[in-house]
Amino acid sequence: MLRGMPLSLAEKRCLREESRPPRGKRRVRGHHGLLSCCSRLRDSCILASHNLGLTLLSGLQALMPWHYALKRIGGQFGSSVLSYFLFLKTLLAFNTLLLLPLLAFIVAVQAAFPPAPSGSTPAFRGLELLTGGGCFTHTVMYYGYYSNVTLNQPCASPLDGGQCTPAAGGLPYNMPLAYLFTVGVAFFITCITLVYSMSHSFGESYRVGSTSGVHAVTVFCSWDYKVTQKWASRLQHDNIRTQLKELLADGQLWQRPRRACGRLQQAAVLGLVWLLCLGTTLVCALAVYTFSELMIQQSRVSAERDWALLALPLVVCLLNLGAPYLFRVLAVLERHDSPVLEVYVAICRNLILKVVIVGILCYHWLGRRVGTLKDQCWEDFVGQELYRLMVMDFIFTLLDTLLGELVWRLISEKRSQRKGKPEFDIAGNVLELIYGQTLTWLGVLFSPLLPAMQIIKLLFLFYVKKTSLMANCQAPRRPWKASHMSTVFISLLCFPSFLGAAVFLCYAIWQVKPSSICGPFRTLDTMYEAGKVWVRQLEEAGPGVSWLPWIHRYLVESAFPIYLASALLLAVIYLNIQVVKGQRKVICLLKEQLSNEGEDKIFLINKLQRIYERKERSRAFQPWEAWKQLLRKAAGDPVASAGQRDDRGASQPPERGPLPTPLSGRVGRTEEAVMPPAVFTDDWDAQ
Repeated sequence: MLRGMPLSLAEKRCLREESRPPRGKRRVRGHHGLLSCCSRLRDSCILASHNLGLTLLSGLQALMPWHYALKRIGGQFGSSVLSYFLFLKTLLAFNTLLLLPLLAFIVAVQAAFPPAPSGSTPAFRGLELLTGGGCFTHTVMYYGYYSNVTLNQPCASPLDGGQCTPAAGGLPYNMPLAYLFTVGVAFFITCITLVYSMSHSFGESYRVGSTSGVHAVTVFCSWDYKVTQKWASRLQHDNIRTQLKELLADGQLWQRPRRACGRLQQAAVLGLVWLLCLGTTLVCALAVYTFSELMIQQSRVSAERDWALLALPLVVCLLNLGAPYLFRVLAVLERHDSPVLEVYVAICRNLILKVVIVGILCYHWLGRRVGTLKDQCWEDFVGQELYRLMVMDFIFTLLDTLLGELVWRLISEKRSQRKGKPEFDIAGNVLELIYGQTLTWLGVLFSPLLPAMQIIKLLFLFYVKKTSLMANCQAPRRPWKASHMSTVFISLLCFPSFLGAAVFLCYAIWQVKPSSICGPFRTLDTMYEAGKVWVRQLEEAGPGVSWLPWIHRYLVESAFPIYLASALLLAVIYLNIQVVKGQRKVICLLKEQLSNEGEDKIFLINKLQRIYERKERSRAFQPWEAWKQLLRKAAGDPVASAGQRDDRGASQPPERGPLPTPLSGRVGRTEEAVMPPAVFTDDWDAQ
């Protein structure tokens, strides 16, 4: 009865409590008392376990990093701005996955067995936090600290630079081999994770289904009725409102047709802007190359000071900060109809700039610095250079957030008496993340703890960007749904960034000669020879492990397995492409079939509706015809009698009426004698 009452839950609870008898007056019948007590205890345990499970579930949901913050950002600024923070969270997971094997198999092992100190350690002055040198040089932070010996084994002469011979007792740990394999396995795991994330993001963004009914689903099915708290309901309200704005804006993106003259003018403007942007990129590349050559010449003349080491990273960061602002100013002239296209164009221009600058820096490190630093540990220099670039990039990002967003908001609010907050630059901020991650992957071989620095940087960036976004930025003036942005970001992270870093590290491992005074590969011609030395040791060990050298000889060194693996990979990619094409054709056929079935249903519904309307009109017309016939018959009209005779048929004789009387009496007796049938009365009442 309570369930059927139109009352609120609070009122129903009050009525239920009032209808229950007091606990002291409840009677327990005989031997059922123990049973009822056990049942109550069981119900209490079940309810307590259920509540505990819900509490743990909510706790696990709360342990998800930045769960509430991401919901708030998505509700206030839309999915376009939210895609930046989701990408930052993805990078944090990638760096954590990259750091774990490096810590477990390289850093922790070397810290447990530290090498003998080569000299006095310089004192800490504070400048090392920017340069990465000084007292940080002789630590596990850089490549040169790691030894080239087999750990946990005594050596006859560790200063000779040769490999140590293992003695009885203890577990040998080949540090050069562990260093090479750990970096390779960490990169392989990152590659697999990156490809999986890209495929998963592609499947999520291009999910099968039509968007024709998304508006109705968002309006009627988006609200979560389990929400009871006020802040949660307000957050969900903002999310639904923002989703509706984005959905409505998507249908209006391509509704501005242009004339031929307008299209020609826009093409000319686009070409001019692209020429200016490419010219700016070329000037920045020449500036970086010239300054790097100048730094090499100065290093040959005099020893480099600590402050001079920051010159090249400072120039690179200034160019990376100033050029995107010029691109944004030039993008105003283009006037793209779609904000999505505008973001993609900005990402493409910034990506070209970053790729060119990083390519020149890679040439500067492996092509020029290796030759000038023959008697020094050039691996440590490259690691420190990447550390300085990361630190300076973080500092300039903070300055850009402070000057580019806070000061701009204060100036715009002061000049105009309305809120003129700037919009969040998605393209520039995303490319900064990709640039920083590229530096991290480039420096893993020369600085194993560089992913830890990247994790700290990303954590600070999230809170700084979130605070600046809430205080200094406004939602996009033209909302748009970023359904494919995550896929684009992961793709850019995979192909230009990760692939370029992998090529850089492969070249350093296979072609460049390591330093002869530091690092685990100091006695080898290339880093890759550590694997060959290990294979020769396995061949000398005995026939029990002879299969490992065979695998190395025929599967690693031979080119045929590489070609075979490449062919298989291309075949798998081709088959997947064909499967996707077939699925798309099937989806198109199914959509066409659904459309045809819908049209058939509409046709049938319209036909049934016309039949029903015709039947209703005939029913509405039938009583008036009956009354007219009655009146004509009462008046002695022969047309009515003939019509009645025709209706009854030729087999039935016409019904004879009473004798002729005056009109008034005749009408009354006719009404008494001729009554409408019951069906007619029901139809008339129904009408």
